[in-house]
Amino acid sequence: MRKHVVAYLHTHWDREWYREFKIFRLRLLRVFDNVLELLLKNKIPSFYFDGQVSALEDYLEMRPEKRELVEVLIKHKRLFIGPFYCLVDEFLTDKTCFSKNLELGIKTAQKYGCNEFIGYLPDTFGHSCNVPEILRDFGIDKCVVWRGCGDFPAEFKWCGMDTVNLVRGYFHDVFSLDAPMEVKAEILKKDLDLIGEKSGNYILFPIGADHLGVETDVAEQLEAMGEILKQDYYFTLSNPFDYFKRVENQFGEFAWDDELRDNSKTFTLQGCYSSRLDLKRYNVEASYKLDLASRLVKYQRETKYDSVIDYAYKMLLQNQAHDSICGCSTDDVHRENEIRYKKILQIANGIIDEIRFENNFSQRRIINLSNKPFSGIVEFESVEKLDGYEYIGERRGFDRMLLADTQRIPITEDYNPIYKYLAEVEDIEPNEMEFILPSVSESDLTISKDGISNSKLNLKIRNNNVYINGIKVSLVDFSDLGDSYNFAPDKDDKGEELEVYRTRVLLNTKTRASLRIDFEGKRDIVSLVVTLDKKSSNIKFYYDWENTQKNHVLNVCFELPEAIGTVYSEDMNTLIKRRFDPYYDIRVNLPETKGVEVKTNTAPMQRGLLIDERENNLGVITKGLTQYEVFENKLFIPILRATGQISNPKNPARTTPAGPPLEVETLQMLGRQSAELYVFFGNENAFNDTLDQVYSYIVT
Repeated sequence: MRKHVVAYLHTHWDREWYREFKIFRLRLLRVFDNVLELLLKNKIPSFYFDGQVSALEDYLEMRPEKRELVEVLIKHKRLFIGPFYCLVDEFLTDKTCFSKNLELGIKTAQKYGCNEFIGYLPDTFGHSCNVPEILRDFGIDKCVVWRGCGDFPAEFKWCGMDTVNLVRGYFHDVFSLDAPMEVKAEILKKDLDLIGEKSGNYILFPIGADHLGVETDVAEQLEAMGEILKQDYYFTLSNPFDYFKRVENQFGEFAWDDELRDNSKTFTLQGCYSSRLDLKRYNVEASYKLDLASRLVKYQRETKYDSVIDYAYKMLLQNQAHDSICGCSTDDVHRENEIRYKKILQIANGIIDEIRFENNFSQRRIINLSNKPFSGIVEFESVEKLDGYEYIGERRGFDRMLLADTQRIPITEDYNPIYKYLAEVEDIEPNEMEFILPSVSESDLTISKDGISNSKLNLKIRNNNVYINGIKVSLVDFSDLGDSYNFAPDKDDKGEELEVYRTRVLLNTKTRASLRIDFEGKRDIVSLVVTLDKKSSNIKFYYDWENTQKNHVLNVCFELPEAIGTVYSEDMNTLIKRRFDPYYDIRVNLPETKGVEVKTNTAPMQRGLLIDERENNLGVITKGLTQYEVFENKLFIPILRATGQISNPKNPARTTPAGPPLEVETLQMLGRQSAELYVFFGNENAFNDTLDQVYSYIVT
C-alpha cells in the first residue's frame, strides 16, 4: 500500500551559531526574499517559518516595506509563524522565561495576523517533560519534536499531547543537490522508508535545512520524484497543520509521560550543559534579576516599565536560543551574548533602583516579593555608618538613590564610602515591607582554620580533605578530548583529586563566618571560600581560580555512603525524577560505529538537585552550574569544562560531527573563573526552602 507523504517547506533559522548574528541576518534577507517571491508567484503553496517570530522580526527590521505582503500571506495561510519568540533550549530556561517566550511570540505572531500554532521544537537538544503543560496553558494542543525520542513511532501522545516525532529529523536538503533526479529520488526513498517504518498511512516530511533557501523548482522536483517513487509513495506539498488533521486519530497507540533525552537514535549533545559555564551563570542571574524587577513593578502597580521589561526579555530569549546558551557558537557570538546579558542586568537593576528612589524606600527597608514568608540573614548597604548591625566591609561609590535622581548629577564629592552590613529578619510576609532591625538572637556559629559549623551543619577538614556532615567534598580534574557539544574522556584517565594545602579564617562575626580553603593540583591552585550564617541550613561554596590549562573538566565531587541511582533535579521550576545505572562507565562504552553518540550518566539541571527524597539526604543549589553526573557513589558537578572546537571531528564520544570544526579560543576558558553553590541536607521541602534563601525575592 502506498503511503501519502505530506511535505512542507521550511528553513531552520539559528540567529547566530557558526557565524555571527549580523552575518546570518544578511543571509536571512536573501533566503526570505526568495521565499516571499516564490509565494507571490505561486511557485510554492506555503512556507513554515521555523516556529519562531524573532527571525521574521529580524527580517522586517531590514525590509519594512515587506510587512503588508507578509500579513497577506499569513492571512491566507500560506506563511506560518510562531508560537515562540525564539527557539530556546528547553533545559536551560526556567518556566518564567519559557512562558514569556510563548507570550511574546504569540503576541508578535498575532500582530501579523497568525492565530493557529503548533509547539514546533525540531532541533532543541532533547525535550523537557514540562513543555506540554506550558503549551496547553497558551491554548496549544499539538507538538513537533525530534531529538531524544529514541525508537518512538512518528505519532504518539507526549504527556497527553498529540506529538509528531520527525523520525529522520528536519534536515532534508536533497532538492538542492546537484545530481540526477533518479539519484535524488533514491536518497529520498531511503529516508521515507525509514520514516514509513514508524508511521501509519501518512508521513510528515520537512523539506529544508539550517539557513537553507528554497529551490525555485522544488514543486516540480517533488512531482518528478513522485513519479519515480509512485509504486510506494505519493506526495502533497502542504503544511504541518494539514498533516495533523489527516492523522488526528492516530496518536493514541503509544504514550510517553516523561522527558525526551534518549540519544540512541539522535544526538542530544549533553556536553552543552557544561560548556561555557560563564554564560550559564549570566543566564541564571539575568533570568532571576529580570523576574525580580518584574515582581517589583507589579508590587508598585506600575505600567510604564512594561515595554522596557518586554524589551529586556527579548534580549534574554535571544541569548537562550540553543546554539547561544548551549555555548556551541563562535567566540564573537558569545562575546555578544555576554554584552546582551550585561544590558539585561543593567535594565533590571536600573528598574529596581528607580522604583526604590521614586517611592522613597529607606536603605533599611526590606520588601518580600515572594509568595511565602521570609526569614534569614540579609546583606545591605548604607551610605551612613550604623550601630548595632554586623559590619562586613565597605566600598567606594555613589549612593544608588543619588544615581536614580534625574534632578541631580553626582559630583566628585558624592563619591564616598558605602558600608556593608548584615542583619537578621524573621517572618516577613509576602508583599510586605519592613524595617531591617539589628540582630538580637544568640549566635550558634563556630569557626577555626580546621572547620566551620552551626547547630545544623558541620564542615571539617581532616587529612587534607573536606567533609560536610560526614560527606566528603573534593575537586576532581579530568582531561577532555571533546568539544562544545560532548565531553569525551580519555579512557585511561582516572582523574586527579586536588588536595587541601592551607586554610585561613576570613570572617568571624556572630551572624556570618567564612573560611578560605586552598586546593593544589598539578594544574592550578583553586581557592574555596565556605560561608555559613547563623541558624542557616545551607552552606555556601564559592570557588575562585585562574585557569591556565586546556582540554579538561574540573568537578566538585560529593561522595555519598551508597551508590546513586536516583536524582531529583530542577526543570522548569519543578523537581523531576531521573534514574541512573550508577555502575555504567562511559570510558568502557565509547562508540566505534559511525553516527553514534555515547550514552552518559550526565544530565542537565537548572538551579539545583536533590539526591533522594529521604529526610537528611544531600541537596545542592547552584548559581549557573547546569550539569551533573553520577558514577557509583559519586556526584560530579562541573565547575569548568575547557575545550577548543565547536565540533571536534575526532571526538571519541561522538563518531560523527555535530557542527563545523571551528577553533574557538575562548571555549578553553583561560583566565579568572568562579563558581557558586550551596549545600544542604533534607527532602523536597528543604530543597524549596534553600532555593528561596539563595534566590530570595527580596529587595533591600
